[in-house]
Amino acid sequence: MSGDVEPIRNPQIKYTKLFINNEFVDCTSGKVFPTINPTTGEKICDISEGDKEDVDKAVKAAKEAFKLGSAWRTMDASMRGKLLYKLAQLIDRDIAYLASLETIDSGKLFSDSVGDMQSSANCFRYYAGWADKVTGKTIPADGPYFVYTRHEPVGLVGAITPWNFPLNMASVKIAPALACGNVVILKPAEQTPLTALYFCALVKEAGFPAGVVNVIPGYGPTAGAAITTHLDIDKVSFTGSTEVGRLIQEASAKSNLKRLTLELGGKSPNIVFADSDMDYAVEMAHEALFFNQGQCCSAGSRTFVQDTIYDEFVKKSVKRAKARTVGDPFDSVEQGPQIDQEQFDKIMDLIESGKKEGAKMQCGGARHGNKGFFIQPTVFSDVTDDMRIAKEEIFGPVQQLIKFKSVDEVIERANNTTYGLAAGVFTKNIDTAIAVSSGLRAGTVWINCYECGAPQAPFGGYKMSGYGREWGEYGVLPYCEVKTVTMKVPLKNY
Repeated sequence: MSGDVEPIRNPQIKYTKLFINNEFVDCTSGKVFPTINPTTGEKICDISEGDKEDVDKAVKAAKEAFKLGSAWRTMDASMRGKLLYKLAQLIDRDIAYLASLETIDSGKLFSDSVGDMQSSANCFRYYAGWADKVTGKTIPADGPYFVYTRHEPVGLVGAITPWNFPLNMASVKIAPALACGNVVILKPAEQTPLTALYFCALVKEAGFPAGVVNVIPGYGPTAGAAITTHLDIDKVSFTGSTEVGRLIQEASAKSNLKRLTLELGGKSPNIVFADSDMDYAVEMAHEALFFNQGQCCSAGSRTFVQDTIYDEFVKKSVKRAKARTVGDPFDSVEQGPQIDQEQFDKIMDLIESGKKEGAKMQCGGARHGNKGFFIQPTVFSDVTDDMRIAKEEIFGPVQQLIKFKSVDEVIERANNTTYGLAAGVFTKNIDTAIAVSSGLRAGTVWINCYECGAPQAPFGGYKMSGYGREWGEYGVLPYCEVKTVTMKVPLKNY
């Protein structure tokens, strides 16, 4: 569908303020922060900077919306579903504007931004269907008792989202939370607040009661910290770095033991066996790493290639990387800029570490162009497991090609990481596919494909890639409390 959507290269910026109680309002401090276009390095506009006092105001509005007897709490579950479905329709209606906004704010390819908007709309459609299907159970207990469970909303949900999939990640937190009857306070990433703020206007247009959705743009140490430590916020769902995830876990422990869903970093293995379709595997491994400028937590960032095809695979991978087109994300290119100067510098530092530690840089390794935050597609061969580029999350267009010999060896090496978010396996042998996918410690394993997701399929990680799951049925229960009700049944004969 992305080819049918025409981009708006200079979309009008309509909303830059906080969204509290269904109104756009100035922040208490009056401070603003810039959001930058990564393609040019220039400021797009200033955004109201929320902090603790603004989070307090959002919490007050959310508590009012959540209290017993409110319009939201007394609303039929089927009606909540209709509102979620309406949101999906509004995203579809404004897809060209939203995708254009996402592209100028994040540097995403316009086609990828369109895909993200489609995924966001599909997320709300999917959870719209769940709204009146969040049910408990009756339990055949011993004795004269009628026992049943109720799945009730957790309450006030804090959602903190990253910059690499701005509206998509907000949707996967907001949609199931609302379907279960919760209220939400969202802090979008400070690098990419624009689509989240426009989304607020759609929330109001769809007819959600005031206070059900609130959005506080700002910085992690201020607005984010205020959400994670607030005693009246019952749950936090966070997607971002493992480092920040640990801080949120600590804040939860020190405040009110918030329920947490953490989707954190990754250093995912992508394993190519000698019997795979070589050209197909090269292309899939290329996309597994370079998709979204390499800024993807589940990127196939450790490409393990069996020794008997390693040299040929390296040659083909380098040829493919050299052919990758880089430029303005509104143009017909394959790669846009990195998100900001900080991320650019981090990637370049890791590239230098790869060269110093003995990996062979086959191509790339430098800035592309003279403005914006573009990096040449980069490929390293002769990478060993102890190198920084093989251990640390680069989050950029840097492919590492690593040689292996046997099935048992590669499973052990693939699992030798603190992360466990995703993995890929390329082979024509069904026994190999099953054995390796069973042995890998990762929340998602793709076989002969990569980054193939759906709203119905759960996503989340093992180990330091976090805990809890998002998407699908597994994304519903984290937004519910389970209450057991036991009722004594009278034994009197009637």
